[in-house]
Amino acid sequence: MCAQTMYEPLRRVIVKHPKEAFLSQNQLKDQWKSFHYIEEPHYERAIEEYEQFLGILKKHVDEINYLPASEQTGIDSLYAHDPVKFTSEGAVLLRSGKASRQPETKEYKHFLQKNNLPILGELTGGAMADGGDLVWLDDRTLAIGRGYRTNDEGIHQLKELLNHLVDDFVIVPLPHDQGEEECLHLMSLISIVDRDLAVVYSPLMPVFFRQLLLNRGISLIEIPKREYLTLGCNVLALAPRVCIIPENNEETKRKLEEAGTVVYTYAGDEISYKGTGGPTCLTAPVIRG
Repeated sequence: MCAQTMYEPLRRVIVKHPKEAFLSQNQLKDQWKSFHYIEEPHYERAIEEYEQFLGILKKHVDEINYLPASEQTGIDSLYAHDPVKFTSEGAVLLRSGKASRQPETKEYKHFLQKNNLPILGELTGGAMADGGDLVWLDDRTLAIGRGYRTNDEGIHQLKELLNHLVDDFVIVPLPHDQGEEECLHLMSLISIVDRDLAVVYSPLMPVFFRQLLLNRGISLIEIPKREYLTLGCNVLALAPRVCIIPENNEETKRKLEEAGTVVYTYAGDEISYKGTGGPTCLTAPVIRG
C-alpha cells in the first residue's frame, strides 16, 4: 500500500456521496448554519455536481469506495479526507478539532474494518488532527499544520505513531485568518501537483515553509486572493501533473497548464464552495502509485 505521497497516480480512494452525507434538503436546512457553510446547499444540484466530479475520478481511479450514510454524522462528512490519513502501513484514525465532525471517526473505523483495510493506529485522549492538515512533501517527509483543527497533543501522537515511517516532521503554524470557526487547513494553502510543483497561497504561508519548499526544488504556482476564496488552491492530483480543480479559477488553471499540467474542472458551488471543501477534501486517497 503506497499512500505517502500527494501526487502519484491515484489508484484507490474513499468518498462519501452527498446522498449519504446530506441525506435530504431538510437536513441541509437544519445543519448548514451550525456547520458554518457560506450558504445552504441545494440538494439536487449537489448530486448533479457530484456525479460530474465522480465522472472525472472514474476515468483515472481503479477503485472508488463509498462511505455509507449515518445518522451519527453531519453534512460535513461529505469531506471524506479529514477523519483519516493513510500511510504505507495502513490508516491513522484522526480526531477533528471541529467537535461536530468527531463522530465521523467511529464511522470510518467500522468502514475500514468491514473492508479489511489495515489500521495503523488512532489518536486518543485530547489529541486532535484533521487530514487536511497533513501534507506529504515526499514519502518520508510529513508537513503538519498546527492550527484550530490540529493541536500539540495530536502532533505528538502522530509523531509517535509514524516515527518509523517518517524521517522529517515539518510543523507549520497556521494563521488565525478568518477565525476559529472557519476551516483553515494546511491544505488550504498548498496542493502538491508533482514532485517539483505545488499550488500555493503565499500571503498566509509562513516564510520558513515557503523557503523550505523552494529549497527542495519545488516550483510554486501562486494564486490570486480572489481564487483563493473560490478554492483555487485546493487541487487534487490524479497523477503527476494531472489534476482536478473547481470551476471559475481561470488564472490558476492557466498557470497549471503553462506548467505542463492537464487540468479537469467541475462545477462545485454546492459541494465545494458553500462548504469550503474542494476536491482534496472530497477524497481520501488509500493507494497511490
